[in-house]
Amino acid sequence: MNISLDRDASVTDHSAPLDPAPPLPAETGLLDAYSRAIIGTVQQAGPAVVHIATQGEKGRGGSGSGFLISPDGLVMTNSHVVHGAAKLMVQTSDGRLSRADLVGDDPDTDLAVIRIDLPELPHIGFADSADVRVGQIAVAIGNPFGFDNTVTAGIVSALGRTFPSSTGRLIDNVLQTDAALNPGNSGGPLLDTRGRVIGVNTAIIAAAQGICFAIGSKTAEFIASWLIKDGHIRRAHIGVAGQDAPIHERVARFHQLRQRSGILVHTVEKGSAADEAGVEPNDLLIWLDNEELRSVHELHRLLVLREPNRRSRLTVLRQHQLVHLWITPRERA
Repeated sequence: MNISLDRDASVTDHSAPLDPAPPLPAETGLLDAYSRAIIGTVQQAGPAVVHIATQGEKGRGGSGSGFLISPDGLVMTNSHVVHGAAKLMVQTSDGRLSRADLVGDDPDTDLAVIRIDLPELPHIGFADSADVRVGQIAVAIGNPFGFDNTVTAGIVSALGRTFPSSTGRLIDNVLQTDAALNPGNSGGPLLDTRGRVIGVNTAIIAAAQGICFAIGSKTAEFIASWLIKDGHIRRAHIGVAGQDAPIHERVARFHQLRQRSGILVHTVEKGSAADEAGVEPNDLLIWLDNEELRSVHELHRLLVLREPNRRSRLTVLRQHQLVHLWITPRERA
């Protein structure tokens, strides 16, 4: 590794060093509190973060990150880290190596679960990403460029982003953070200051600085449970991208709605079930049959649980008016 000195450092006059100005007491307190928060997060979650090395059929390899979600060796990571790999090796934070087996893989959400066989494994839990707020501290731990257990910190920059997966399907309710991520961070955890997972680090915008994305913990936990149960996700699909959005109090009272949130539609996929049903951008999805759609997560949950090709009534708020549409979600090819 090449290390270069700052240019000004070589011309500093060391003959009469100056005493640094003492920080103000208030600044010291804030700095110490911030430092303690980051240190506590790393101590709590760091031991559960792992380095994943992959080898393809033709011998080419890659690497990424992951984190243990159970004491029996279940590891969550990104689908694009492990998808199609012929061999998976995992190194834990204490240096132990283990062959890993694929439990399940969902390219549509860029999430996967693998399993290792080692004793006495630490693990970390999920926070509810619905409780995450813009501006809160976010800590990322991973293995960028092979530098194991690298810690970066920042804030949650935005909520409710959408991001395309490798299949072209838009991943909804993605967290945006300015905690620095680099190649190799993929699949590692984005954490709150209690050491809980608020997101799975998944992508960066290469030409930008401080614009990184993580799949929300609520989605990750839900997908993980189904991958562990069935090894894959069989979901119906309606063809919209959107985000959670509030229902105005007066509108909710006028229509006697119990719920106070729905799904604001950003885009409608051409030729999809939603397109054929007449869903439009800026519609607010609120019911599928008699089930409330209070969040994108609720829609995903329903589409996984129900059989495809079942005709359903979709209720939307369009310019504050209730509109009932008939929609037939279908299984994605």
